[in-house]
Amino acid sequence: MTVKLAPSILAADFSRLGEQVREAEAAGADWIHVDVMDGHFVPPISFGPVIVRWLRPVTGLPLDVHLMIEQPERHLEAFARAGTDRITVHVETCPHLHRTIQQIKELGLKAGVTLNPATPLSTLVEILPEVDLVLIMSVNPGFGGQAYIPGSTAKIAHLRQMLDAINSPAEIQVDGGVNGDTIAEIARAGATVLVAGSAIFNDKAPVAENIERLRALV
Repeated sequence: MTVKLAPSILAADFSRLGEQVREAEAAGADWIHVDVMDGHFVPPISFGPVIVRWLRPVTGLPLDVHLMIEQPERHLEAFARAGTDRITVHVETCPHLHRTIQQIKELGLKAGVTLNPATPLSTLVEILPEVDLVLIMSVNPGFGGQAYIPGSTAKIAHLRQMLDAINSPAEIQVDGGVNGDTIAEIARAGATVLVAGSAIFNDKAPVAENIERLRALV
């Protein structure tokens, strides 16, 4: 099973964001992960479609937008126009989740669904056949640099079984606490896309070295 790496720009140095994204692409990153936060569903405010629009000419990698926002359906078209390739929404913020997933697909994008650590996988049963990606949050969303919640590993493995049972090709993405200490365990559980922020964008080593190290551990 090929495991993809999706560096999260939330941890990047925004004074040289384009440069760091190019470094990640040159080092073999597979996707660029864009965490969008509204200050309501999660405490911080991050950025919006304008960042995606600025990044689109910078990289040829898929731009993977994770909407940690209330009423995400109001912003889907703006992110599509900005140049994103896939949009993931939270089950907790979508009372009409099936409709929202269909709206994403109608925009020509890949559609994902995610859930917070305390939200059970049973909330996804009806939507699993419709999605291209399921994101397991292995920390409580909103802040980078948090420690991996150990119970997430069993959740990933259970989701792998659920997807296999319906022959779904959907990716399993994991976001939160992905680093050198946890990445092998997460991959063994069945994850196929690993989001890493501070493990890739930091002052300890160049982006290329950090990506190479994570690849070796997987």
